[in-house]
Amino acid sequence: MSPQRSFYGVELKSRLLLGTARYPSPKILADAIAASGAEVVTVSLRRESGSEKSGQSFWSLVRGLGVRMLPNTAGCHTVKEAVTTAHMARELFDTAWIKLEVIRDDETLQPDIFGLVEAARVLSEEGFEVFPYTTEDLVVADRLVEAGCKVLMPWGAPIGSARGLNNAYGLKALRAHFPDIPLVVDAGIGVPSHASAAMELGYDAVLLNTAVAEAGDPAAMPRPLRWRSRRAAWPSRPSRWSRATWPCRRHL
Repeated sequence: MSPQRSFYGVELKSRLLLGTARYPSPKILADAIAASGAEVVTVSLRRESGSEKSGQSFWSLVRGLGVRMLPNTAGCHTVKEAVTTAHMARELFDTAWIKLEVIRDDETLQPDIFGLVEAARVLSEEGFEVFPYTTEDLVVADRLVEAGCKVLMPWGAPIGSARGLNNAYGLKALRAHFPDIPLVVDAGIGVPSHASAAMELGYDAVLLNTAVAEAGDPAAMPRPLRWRSRRAAWPSRPSRWSRATWPCRRHL
């Protein structure tokens, strides 16, 4: 695999994508993004727009960091909600990129795969470049590609669980089935060894949020990941420092 992978024609050097939710403060968020070397960050339109004092100022902060924004449809439970949110995000952020989430189960945040495929088809036909948050199911992935998706983002484990790759066999099968499509493990990464496992399966990138935002020192935690995410694999075992600062090791 080449050191760079094209995401809808955009070449990325870093294999780390970062979420922007749950940080203790905007400054810590900015410091964490800068330390990580991530070139892409996700932003939630629905979450931030729900708070008047954090909406526009938050988006202005992220814009000023010089990274590419990947707005998402977090919190959407229907196709209509997801499509409407995507249109609002395109107008607000001036990007065709959208991380598509259509959630069915509120406890595990498992995606509604039927609504996801339908929304992906609608948005692709309307000119969006869709990054679908999905499972490792091959049939669903086939349907998403048929709907127009040129990137797939299967979960490793439920969002925020930090359980790593629950179904490594399924993720490996997905990689083998789609050798030419960028694949990003989205959700479940809790320690660097989880990210290493994803890279060893041939995945192109990982998306982290909770593990960074809720670390003991979110601004310091991504520094050693910066160079690791630009190489073929991360260490197969977390270091002593990683075990001390990653917040969710109780799940391991």
